[in-house]
Amino acid sequence: MRLADVEKVEVVVGHQERVTLRVGDVFLKVDSDQARTDVEVEAMAMAPIPTPEVLWRKPPVLALAALPGRALGCLGEPSTASSAAWAAAGAAVRMLHDAPLPPWPGRRVDEIAARLDEECERLVANDVLPAGLVTRNRLVAEAALRPWTPVFTHGDLQITHVFVDGDDVSGVLDWSEASRGDALYDLAILTLGHEERLGDVVAGYGTDVDLDVIRAWWSLRSLLAIRWLAEHGFDPFAPGCEVDVLRSRM
Repeated sequence: MRLADVEKVEVVVGHQERVTLRVGDVFLKVDSDQARTDVEVEAMAMAPIPTPEVLWRKPPVLALAALPGRALGCLGEPSTASSAAWAAAGAAVRMLHDAPLPPWPGRRVDEIAARLDEECERLVANDVLPAGLVTRNRLVAEAALRPWTPVFTHGDLQITHVFVDGDDVSGVLDWSEASRGDALYDLAILTLGHEERLGDVVAGYGTDVDLDVIRAWWSLRSLLAIRWLAEHGFDPFAPGCEVDVLRSRM
């Protein structure tokens, strides 16, 4: 496929592991780990909700068609999407969770707990965060470390990965972390930093959920992400982002 002439190439995301470029109406994803791209392509084919069209793949590049609409929001910024759009996102997540499981496994609880303990130790030892903040959120995170019934999870359901067109979900991006996992993890990542939208998402999801476990995943995800974000050029200390999420649990 030949790309039409364009005025610019936009760097959407760029760090040591992967780069995503936008060229006109095409997204080019360059990933250092082709196993992640394998997962992404297979997961999009299996998912019962809208996903980007795969235009072509020539490792290490995956070309995807742009989705209509716009992202549900951005971490650290107020979302201008309607309550109905957030509820539609919740309904789409429920459809995904009701779908047949993918063939590959997800992370085990003991693996997550071990990584969490290691990350908390590093955050304190390297003076990244105050010990009290880490200790409190490690206690909150404990509620997420329990047995769960695996479902088909997206695995990285940030609001920038969910596109809406009006009040409808037009597509979901970035499936490289898809696996068998905890349903409440997806709901937590979708609402991370946007706690005020949790009610809309749960209403669309359409079943009772344990809100304490969702809050626990907020703490756990933030604790695990902060050091990686800082090392890859992102700012977890920005207003409304991961460090503020941890502070809100105090």
